[in-house]
Amino acid sequence: MPYSPRRRRRFALRPLPLVAVGALVAAAAVTVPQLMPDASAATTLRGHADARGVKIGAAVADGPLQNESAYTAVLDREFNSVTAENAMKWDALEPSRGSYNWAAADRLVAHASAHKQGVRGHTLAWYSQLPSWLKNGNFSTSELNTILKKHIDTTVGRYKGKIYSWDVVNETFNEDGSMRSSLWQNKLGTGYIANALRWAHAADPSAKLYINDYNIEADNAKSDALYALAKQLLADGVPLHGIGFQSHFVVGQVPSSMKANLKRFSDLGLEVAITELDIRIPMPASSTELAQQSTDYKTASENCLGVPRCAGITVWGITDKYSWVPGTFNGYGAALPYNESYAAKPAYTGLSKGLDPTA
Repeated sequence: MPYSPRRRRRFALRPLPLVAVGALVAAAAVTVPQLMPDASAATTLRGHADARGVKIGAAVADGPLQNESAYTAVLDREFNSVTAENAMKWDALEPSRGSYNWAAADRLVAHASAHKQGVRGHTLAWYSQLPSWLKNGNFSTSELNTILKKHIDTTVGRYKGKIYSWDVVNETFNEDGSMRSSLWQNKLGTGYIANALRWAHAADPSAKLYINDYNIEADNAKSDALYALAKQLLADGVPLHGIGFQSHFVVGQVPSSMKANLKRFSDLGLEVAITELDIRIPMPASSTELAQQSTDYKTASENCLGVPRCAGITVWGITDKYSWVPGTFNGYGAALPYNESYAAKPAYTGLSKGLDPTA
């Protein structure tokens, strides 16, 4: 499907559009029991995922994690896994060389531990959200290699035993299957991918290590290139354990080849996971589109769960109130299972049905 260039996923309190999606979505929202985590837990997303032995995760923004009880109530009731939306990216962790800011990342890990949630680490080697000292440092190949290794050693080592999987390498391919131009690719060559995986494994041998990308859900040139890379890395004994399929979809456009495509990676012995699921709708969202979005959430989740070694599903946020979509895709929104008022949308029902082992 067509996909606009990714922008930085910053948490921001942005005003609602004049034609507010909240009112439209609330009208079509379904009622979800406001359950405590220990009450009738099997009726929640988390209860269904636990029954299957898989993860249902959410990308978490640091602001509402600290300050919004409605946000954390849904997070802790519905999800057994969390991913830092921005707090573990390089520019957040090391804004000045050698000067680290672990506060937000530590806060998420501590919250997850207190609420019996797993943590996915995101991300170690990415072309974007790099601190200016790194982007503009004009480092030699040797220096850059040392810097990347230190970052991985330090970050993975800090959370050793506390993070069950890492997106080690993120978004490394162009749409045509060629390698993306980046600081890492241009200076270190494709070999940086194997090195990053080896370094991460040495820093925490128990963590599952992933390559994560978007527009690889279908059988296409990009997923073919990733498949060839994964196959070669495994043949070379590189510790690659899984592939993350981001799954940023437009309503009605979940690829028909998605399940078969995930299965070919699973057939290599790799875990597969949906890591950043959202399904955006042209605004204002109609009741028909919200119903289609519900079907799409169910289909996408079933596409993974119907494949051996599906580790689980992560949605890229909880509520439309804090979604990155409106700020990145002009005219689109309403991409997540909850509206701005934390009312569950039809998307919640679709995701729940996809997860429910008895459905």
